Amino acid sequence: MEAVQEQIIRSNCRGCHGGCGVLVHVRGGRITNIEGDPECPTNHGTMCSRGLAFKELVYHPDRVTYPLKRTGKKREGKWQRISWDEALDTIATKYEEIIAKYGAESIVLGQGTGRDYEAFLYRLANLLGTPNVLTAGHMCYVSRVGATLITCGGLPVCDYDKDPKCVMVWGCNVVWTNPDEYTGENLSRVLSEGAKLIVIDPKLTYLAGRADIWLQLRPGTDTALALGMANVIINEDLYDKEFVEKHVHGWDEFVERVKEYPLDKVEDITWVPADKIREAARLYAQTRPACIQWGVAIEQTINCTDNNRILTDLMAITGNLDIPGGNAFFVPPPMRTVSQFGMHRELPPEQREKQLGGNTYKLAQRVALVTPKVVWDAILTGEPYPVKAVQLHGSNPVITRANAREVYRALSQVDFLVVADFFLTPTAELADIFLPAATWLEMNYLGQYWCRGGYIFPRRKIVQIGECWQDHKIFMELGKRLGQKEYWFDTVEDAFDYILEPTGLTWEKVEDMPYLRGEMEYRKHEKKGFSTPTRKVELYSTTFENWGYDPLPQYREIPESPVNRPDMASEYPYILTAGARLPVFFHSENRMIPWLREIHPDPIVEIHPETAERHGIRDGDWVFIQSPRGRVKQRARLTTGINPRVIAAQHGWWFPEVTTPGHGWDRSNINIITDNDPAGYDPPMGSTNLRVLLCNIYPAEEED
Repeated sequence: MEAVQEQIIRSNCRGCHGGCGVLVHVRGGRITNIEGDPECPTNHGTMCSRGLAFKELVYHPDRVTYPLKRTGKKREGKWQRISWDEALDTIATKYEEIIAKYGAESIVLGQGTGRDYEAFLYRLANLLGTPNVLTAGHMCYVSRVGATLITCGGLPVCDYDKDPKCVMVWGCNVVWTNPDEYTGENLSRVLSEGAKLIVIDPKLTYLAGRADIWLQLRPGTDTALALGMANVIINEDLYDKEFVEKHVHGWDEFVERVKEYPLDKVEDITWVPADKIREAARLYAQTRPACIQWGVAIEQTINCTDNNRILTDLMAITGNLDIPGGNAFFVPPPMRTVSQFGMHRELPPEQREKQLGGNTYKLAQRVALVTPKVVWDAILTGEPYPVKAVQLHGSNPVITRANAREVYRALSQVDFLVVADFFLTPTAELADIFLPAATWLEMNYLGQYWCRGGYIFPRRKIVQIGECWQDHKIFMELGKRLGQKEYWFDTVEDAFDYILEPTGLTWEKVEDMPYLRGEMEYRKHEKKGFSTPTRKVELYSTTFENWGYDPLPQYREIPESPVNRPDMASEYPYILTAGARLPVFFHSENRMIPWLREIHPDPIVEIHPETAERHGIRDGDWVFIQSPRGRVKQRARLTTGINPRVIAAQHGWWFPEVTTPGHGWDRSNINIITDNDPAGYDPPMGSTNLRVLLCNIYPAEEED
């Protein structure tokens, strides 16, 4: 008998946001196990359930492993297998027809959250001439990048390597989510070593339960709370006077704005007792070094940009910016940047001016993305011009975007839809062409290339599944068919060589390395200032002043809240917050993986026992959650860790086991009842208000 070859290959997981080192066990060419890499500096061998279960996704029997074209009407589920050449030729021909008749701006390219192929997507879009790139960034991460870009010149990241003595976790459950630049293991380590913990969250999470101070605020009032903290820090002279004097612009104006948020007012707004706000502000300001770990919860309301700005301001005025153990600006390896590879300067100015919503959401235009609503409107109304084609990679907007019925209607009506994914999701089922995407275990790539944590983690191709292609190759080969051949490469590895060229390395030299890391330097501002127009941290934003926005952060009451809509109180008496992360799913992914679905089989809505008793709801009952937009059904979990006036629902739910078209996309999908009215958008970024709405609940009968 021949011996079966066994090997262990080092790589880097992308089961969620990425960044965790893994050891992949392979036997006879098949993956048998995935475990954490103890030598990886970001996770030290720890792994979350998503990464541990990922081989179940790779080999899932329902995975689509070859290109398809739709043969019947949308929603009928009739498909024909085709070749890659036919798929790409069909797409290229359709795009050329659209460009000739309507212009390149009538094509929208899009992706899901942090997919590691941003640079390739933008290269294709910019060379094609479309300014319309649709991502999750308007309400997730890129909004943070944009806000910090105009405030301090870049994204400041918690420096866990240098052992912060206090961590303020704001709207983020990092031990479950392992978000961009972070893994929960690093936070757990510094806490075990004695760091103080402040948690701001409407729910009693694991982190809130072990916090030194937990501020249980009314959902959506984070900006008011942060302004109240700034009030304490300034009034009690807890700010870093030397830093403020040398490195801050607009101090006097900022002080006047902060005076508008005394603690009695902030307590009324946030429901957080003034004494607890004062205690948290003192602990953060007086414990050095300290850092703020923030999450997307604060970015999915009308206060998105100002929330990010005021948290950056807190870092600055306490002297915790650009220092070891504070919020640092990590230095990447000296590679070509995402912006450089993406060829943003190749998009003609006249095309940039055509960006949907660009003249309204100027910060979104600055970071080169559009908010979804303007795309759906352009499809459905033809205004300001028609959108005729949408190409989506790793995105399931029918489940993950606000006002899901409108999303479904738009993607059902667009002339031509292309989707690249692993499975026929509710969004993919509406496509004209489906492209089978490769997972991180089926590609070579420079992991974390787009992140700001200072690391690059080589990912190695370990297996080939069917005819699946990595998205980088899809963009490259499609670009060649669209007249861009001179700007692309023979192979994706050649593209990596181009990205790596400034380092003096090639992919062949890098692929077996555990990681690349930039040479870190702290207090860079002392030599060259901050990358803003004034070279200082702009508490008073000169960029916003020029754009016509308020130069200072302010709190805006959520449009659909008990304060703004008392007329809705009798019919919709509860505040709905949606979107809390789960340890087994990644947004709308993984619900077809048996290992993970067994852990979490049903969508859950969290309700306080007093509230449940009022409606005759018991723990485990199915209940309807209703808003003015409709209703969905989730299973009740009773908990005292939530305010009786608040209902917390899960997002991302569809049911792959449902065999009819749509997979029950509208049964428990919380975005059926969320709102995408532009009146509730963050003014500079166009962030959708997903986190704070009004709702009611009632038991679901069995026949429902």
